[in-house]
Amino acid sequence: MPKDLTRENISTGKIIYEWLVKEYEQYDRNRRWYWIASIVGAVLILFGLLTADYLFVLVLVLFGIVLFLHDLRPPLDVYFGITETGIILGKKFYRYTELNNFWIIYNPPEVKNLYFSLDNIVKHRIQVPLLDYDPRPIRDYLLQFVEEDLNEEEEPFSDRLARILKIH
Repeated sequence: MPKDLTRENISTGKIIYEWLVKEYEQYDRNRRWYWIASIVGAVLILFGLLTADYLFVLVLVLFGIVLFLHDLRPPLDVYFGITETGIILGKKFYRYTELNNFWIIYNPPEVKNLYFSLDNIVKHRIQVPLLDYDPRPIRDYLLQFVEEDLNEEEEPFSDRLARILKIH
């Protein structure tokens, strides 16, 4: 279970790497994107109404509202740090023993991410953009504490789909 740094006094050790990442990636969406999204949404809502699947309609409407509200505010800067004893993401500290493994997907310029796998059912993966950092020394450092998942060679499908559809 990650520790809340604002509530608990935890020794995180010396910070080895640190940078600020955006809370989420904010995409530039043009009018065409909004038109297409509106048409697809309307067709799906119409389909839900015709099939009397009102829960589906409710989920679509809520998704649209969340997407709209999400666009209204810019993403916050979130601190990320790799320390001697774990990683810090925002106000949460994860010990290396809480991390199952890590992997790096580095296909610039589209994808430059560091991933950590967790046992948590709700949040099973942490994604951290590497920005312009060289992934090799970060990988070498993390290998001392966490196993690398060499089977992961591409970004997760959900991340790729969100990036393509510009909804992340």
